[in-house]
Amino acid sequence: MADRTTRAVMMLAFDQCQILDVTGPLEILASANEIDRAAAPVYALTLVAEQAGPLTTTAGLRLVADRAFGDVTDGELAKVHTFMVAGGDGTIAALRNPALIAFVRRAATRAQRIASVCSGSAILAAAGLLDGRRAATHWNAAPAMARAFPKVQVEADAIYVRDGDIWTSAGITAGMDLAVALVEHDIGREAALQIARRHVLYMMRPGGQSQFSAELSAQQAEGRTAKAVRYITANLAKDLSVPALAEASGLSERTLLRAFREELNTTPAEFVQRARVDAARRRLAAPRAPVERVAAACGFASAETMRRAFQRAIGVAPAEYRARFATAQRPSP
Repeated sequence: MADRTTRAVMMLAFDQCQILDVTGPLEILASANEIDRAAAPVYALTLVAEQAGPLTTTAGLRLVADRAFGDVTDGELAKVHTFMVAGGDGTIAALRNPALIAFVRRAATRAQRIASVCSGSAILAAAGLLDGRRAATHWNAAPAMARAFPKVQVEADAIYVRDGDIWTSAGITAGMDLAVALVEHDIGREAALQIARRHVLYMMRPGGQSQFSAELSAQQAEGRTAKAVRYITANLAKDLSVPALAEASGLSERTLLRAFREELNTTPAEFVQRARVDAARRRLAAPRAPVERVAAACGFASAETMRRAFQRAIGVAPAEYRARFATAQRPSP
């Protein structure tokens, strides 16, 4: 195994954080300590918040912070290997907390590595740590983050992004993907693979957030894109060119393009492709549905066109996707 020097990890949480944003990555890191119990632990974990003691998560359950972040000295921060920031519904309140943002900025100048989970990347951005950098966040928060922090290159489809010594991840379980990648970077692929197997995770999840988001985007669509987004998901096999969508939504083509970029951080063509792949993914869960029929129903010109779209969006072919994710069909008694 690679270097087993103990690395101090400090996780910043706050009231109404997402519980899995905290416990998911920390559980993955803690698992590295169990690979060789006779050796020094790989990670020493500390949870900090505005106050030491209990804090309430979005699940209603409580976590207990070891320290108040105001009590953490610069000397202690200098010994931190990885400083992590959680996300969740409480992010908005956290962004309005000058003491919390100042602590994040102070920690970032001293810790060796910075990481965030879900909307925690907005806290890093508010501290000025992501200016000129690429960053991930939950797909649903990506447009708002891109508007609020125009100096940040928000990658709405990424599961996680590493830009130098700053790592950011998408929502909730993506924090576990990020933690597996951190383990691989620190102590090697074999250890990361062992941890991924134990927790029934992919070492590298196929595809990005787009495989989860198209239908949800339609359900939650607001603003100028709402009509176009709902039209797309209801009419996948029809003409979904920009002129057709502009007519369906009552917007000019220029306004439509600008609205998609500003509200959804994408283009109409990219969203259409995402929606078609998402619909095909759901249809492929039925193992007997012919691939050609699925392609036609979802608006692809051919099965080959669908295959190429799957490869670009998810990183696997439709047949491989079906083999991994199709619902098992049991014969009726």
